[in-house]
Amino acid sequence: MRILADENIPLIDAFFGGFGEIRRLPGRAIDRAALADADVLLVRSVTRVDRDLLAGSAVRFVGTCTIGTDHLDLDYFHEAGIAWSSAPGCNARGVVDYVLGSLLALAEIHGADLSRRRYGVVGAGQVGGRLVEVLRGLGWNVRVCDPPRQAAEGGDFVGLDEILAECDAISLHTPLDTTTLHLLDAGRLARLRPGAWMVNASRGAVVDNRALRELLERREDVEAVLDVWEGEPQVDVDLARLCRVATPHIAGYSLEGKLRGTAQIYQAFCAYLGRAPEVRLDELMPVAWLAEVGLDADTPVDWALATLCRAVYDPRRDDADFRRSLRGDPSERRVAFDNLRKHYPVRREIDGLRVRLNGEAPGLAGLVKALGATLL
Repeated sequence: MRILADENIPLIDAFFGGFGEIRRLPGRAIDRAALADADVLLVRSVTRVDRDLLAGSAVRFVGTCTIGTDHLDLDYFHEAGIAWSSAPGCNARGVVDYVLGSLLALAEIHGADLSRRRYGVVGAGQVGGRLVEVLRGLGWNVRVCDPPRQAAEGGDFVGLDEILAECDAISLHTPLDTTTLHLLDAGRLARLRPGAWMVNASRGAVVDNRALRELLERREDVEAVLDVWEGEPQVDVDLARLCRVATPHIAGYSLEGKLRGTAQIYQAFCAYLGRAPEVRLDELMPVAWLAEVGLDADTPVDWALATLCRAVYDPRRDDADFRRSLRGDPSERRVAFDNLRKHYPVRREIDGLRVRLNGEAPGLAGLVKALGATLL
């Protein structure tokens, strides 16, 4: 069996080496010629996998080690009898950590009390749903907009218009399809509340990037955090410079998230072959550099929140790296964008942290529980 894989997929040998020969390429270099002798294709989000790529090839299984599928032509897969799998939820916790870190950065700049703001989460699937749980666990006021879930479940959902009218901080977590393309267009962006914060860690085209740039040029009160961009790896440099936090599509790039993605596709491939999985992720996961933190019972909750989150991950480092890459001509910037992702440093997740409280502290205990860390 011959397997072609994006070179940025970790643990490929550990999970797939027993199935046959593995060949690696940069995701953007995977083309029809590269697939000439492949039976299995393993990708990430940068590779468009459709009829043009696969027609006439021997590929019968496609796995994307990502939660999104907008880069896969699922209708063609069904027509051609090609099995496929994605990795839903694999990096959800990493994105939650990114949003928390970005909110902390904005709060520090503006001297804002995060507990007093009203949050709007647009898209409550694997990522957005987990973010809602964390924010509500912290006791914060959260509105949720998810029309598909509302239609299927009913429940306490609100419309996008209400999110725009009432929320001080809005975080976008929708897939990209015909209903979410430019979901936040010029008209909706103009309705952001005074002093609003907007975070997009879903797909770049969910927000009209040109309209957002024009809005930020007019309104200094609005803050934007962008991890995803229309046309990436090409980025609107002027828009990036106007954002308070700007990063190269790495919100979900925690080590755990990337390894889970590979593990989930391995399990799906085993199911496709009718074999029992033999490789276990927990046996391959490295030990975290920071395993435990101790807090005194008198520690202020807001200080503890910032300390625990930033001890594990602070997106301002990625923002600084990204801004240094916004130099040179467009081709140089495209290469730099991909290199930041390819050589991304090791980053862990907050829910892998153990916290020991020295004394009785119900408020701190609730904080640790809300963050998903382990209370000792």
